[in-house]
Amino acid sequence: MSTPDWIVLIGTLTIIIMFGVYKSKSAKSLEGYFLSNRSMPWWVVLLSIMGTQASAVTFLAAPGQAYTDGMRFVQYYFGLPLAAIVICITFIPAFSKLKIFTAYEYLEKRFDGKTRTLTSLLFLLQRGLSTGISIYAPSLILSALLGWNIYLTNLIMGGLLIIYTVTGGARAVAYTQTLQLFIIFTGMFIAGVYVVQSLPTNVGFFDALEVGGKLDKLNVITTGFKNGSFDWSDRYNIISGTIGGFFLLLSYFGTDQSQVGRFLTAKSEKESKLGVLMNGFVKIPMQFFILLIGVLVFSFYQFTKPPVFFNNKELQRLETSIYKDSLQDIKNQASTLQLQKDELLTAYAQDKQAVHLEQLKTVQLKTDTLRNDVKALVKKNGGDDNDTNYIFLRFVIDYLPVGLIGLLIAVIFLASWGSIAAALNSLASSTVIDLHKRRHKRVRTDHEDYNASRWYSFGWGLFCIIVAMFASNIGNSLIEAVNILGSLFYGTILGIFLVAFYCKRIKGTAVFWAAVTVEIATIILFILSKNGTIGLGFLWLNAIGAMGMIVVSWLLHVLLPDKIVIEK
Repeated sequence: MSTPDWIVLIGTLTIIIMFGVYKSKSAKSLEGYFLSNRSMPWWVVLLSIMGTQASAVTFLAAPGQAYTDGMRFVQYYFGLPLAAIVICITFIPAFSKLKIFTAYEYLEKRFDGKTRTLTSLLFLLQRGLSTGISIYAPSLILSALLGWNIYLTNLIMGGLLIIYTVTGGARAVAYTQTLQLFIIFTGMFIAGVYVVQSLPTNVGFFDALEVGGKLDKLNVITTGFKNGSFDWSDRYNIISGTIGGFFLLLSYFGTDQSQVGRFLTAKSEKESKLGVLMNGFVKIPMQFFILLIGVLVFSFYQFTKPPVFFNNKELQRLETSIYKDSLQDIKNQASTLQLQKDELLTAYAQDKQAVHLEQLKTVQLKTDTLRNDVKALVKKNGGDDNDTNYIFLRFVIDYLPVGLIGLLIAVIFLASWGSIAAALNSLASSTVIDLHKRRHKRVRTDHEDYNASRWYSFGWGLFCIIVAMFASNIGNSLIEAVNILGSLFYGTILGIFLVAFYCKRIKGTAVFWAAVTVEIATIILFILSKNGTIGLGFLWLNAIGAMGMIVVSWLLHVLLPDKIVIEK
């Protein structure tokens, strides 16, 4: 990067750290450290919830996802408004009434200690690993595109935010997320505008949309039906997004402490509900906008020759390998295809006739085939054959002006920090409240618990950085990898809470063993779907896990003797 880019990057990150430290003046107690003394207005709760979910993975991988697969990923969020309504009706009143610190405290009051502990451990495992990916994902891409050392990038990515997270707790997290989101959306909006401005002079925004639409990238709604039958392995369609997405998002926003901890900071139950409900309706257009940037980048690369592979580091390795001649042959074919594209798009720019775009579609299919051929060569060469996550940042580095590159790199850091900081705070709160304090029988002062909380935040930060150091081969897309990991646990966790809320006769032991059974079954189903034994999209694991918990808990409640099921 240029000197101005470094100035913008370092200056932006310094402002965030200083602002976080400034906002870290909270009471030195558990309620002050984890819940900011329950003093936050609804709009801060809303921005904190959005900042927690919108990690760097969202802003890096989502445009690449749209470039590769179109906008159908947005259907993943279609279940969110309904999930937000259920959370406001059932979850928030139950949690607010008890004045709890973590969602899992409620489970001990409803069931027993072992069910609370198991659920907390499932959360800690899932969230700890996911946060490691949230650190690793942008570090991997930055190291590949900018030549940075990935281990040093992991340390910087995860290490700097620990400063204000450990120091200030929930208050620092919430207020820095508001500033971070402002910078993030400003940067993404500028990038989107610049994509359009980079198009040929006689091609505008709506022309770019038409190009993307004709090439099947504006597939916002898909049914999932193929040849008259529903494809259960299809990951993103309106049915799996509405049903599977509902269960996943209900679990994430209603039972994941990283999100529950956000709305528990509100100064009233009404403020909590308003923040959650607004997020349910704001998130879909936000994600639509981010994916739309990916479609615009795709349209831009119709007029400008794209790289045959977007991960430049792997491409350079391939150019010096035994496959260099094959790569050169593919590059020559790509150049020929680009000349055909130029002719068709020049004709389209002059008369705006859709027939040219129909012909362009055929040429693009050949281009996609060449890209897949390069991926096969990269894989043979022992490299990472997934370049989806590199598409947007490759455009940023190659085509954005000096200064704006530094801002977009800062956006990656800030998005990563927003989600990681909230995750560290939630990991520490669950560890302290659900495990540490229950194992230490001696009465401890608020100051002792506060110091322990800061050490746990620091410890989880180190754990997540270590996970990032060893993470690799985590999925076709980073945004998919995070959601797949969540789907392995969220169904079971959500099912436990659904039984707690709606199945009043079922007791703790039945729920505990049902959770163990369903979690094992969920992992087995995922493995079978991964190796192709069964065709099942990962979103369905959330619905299967949640409903499986209800069914298995009820069966154990009926079949096991009362002396085992009913808690004394």
